[in-house]
Amino acid sequence: MKRAAVITGSTSGIGLAIATALARSGADVMLNGFGPAEEIDAIVARLKAHGGRVAYHGADMTKPEEIEDLIARTHRDFGSLDVLVNNAGIQHVEKIEDFPVAKWDQIIAINLSSSFHTMRAAIPLMKAKGKGRIINIASAHGLVASPFKAAYVAAKHGIMGLTKTAALELAEFGITVNAICPGYVLTPLVEKQIPDTARTRGITEAQVKSDVMLKFQPTKDFVSVEEVAATALFLASDEARQITGTHFSIDGGWTAQ
Repeated sequence: MKRAAVITGSTSGIGLAIATALARSGADVMLNGFGPAEEIDAIVARLKAHGGRVAYHGADMTKPEEIEDLIARTHRDFGSLDVLVNNAGIQHVEKIEDFPVAKWDQIIAINLSSSFHTMRAAIPLMKAKGKGRIINIASAHGLVASPFKAAYVAAKHGIMGLTKTAALELAEFGITVNAICPGYVLTPLVEKQIPDTARTRGITEAQVKSDVMLKFQPTKDFVSVEEVAATALFLASDEARQITGTHFSIDGGWTAQ
């Protein structure tokens, strides 16, 4: 069955991998995120090669009115909204007492509040159809904490609560709501925080990878974006209709400890 999906933060990293997997499955895909226009045009062309419709909306995830337009345009252009993937996120590494207030507000807005705004706009459309899939990209940091990441950890814990609450509200409407909790994935977001973590902890960037990041993953290996995308594709499927209000950890055993 033809599906229409919107994925926030999908011009790179995990979001792009999920958009690619959905496009390959035949879904119509609405991309969102930042990047040079020529790069976004190339992504749109590449995904269109899989046969579905692909469009791009540059909604700023800190602006509720732009988020509302993203959802409305997806439904208008594709005639449906079946899958919502909340993936947009940023990071900042700093001690709480030195954490910039503006950066805290930005991370909470993008990593947590934007998911509320997309869901608030999408849920009535999914209810009208009697079916829908909402997939929130959380993190291992939605389950456990790490120092120097106060805003990110707080936001991802919030995503877990939002996921459970929405799942309970929507359980009788054919709409599932779940979270995926990846461990460390070597995305542009993670790569950018390596030098900041090295500075904050007073260690080398190589030590950040081995002694801070992969220290917590017993497999001692980064999660791939394709592995996260495969999980999202399953949660978006009809076979996952009885999976709701829960999370899937893809963290190399991190949260088993």
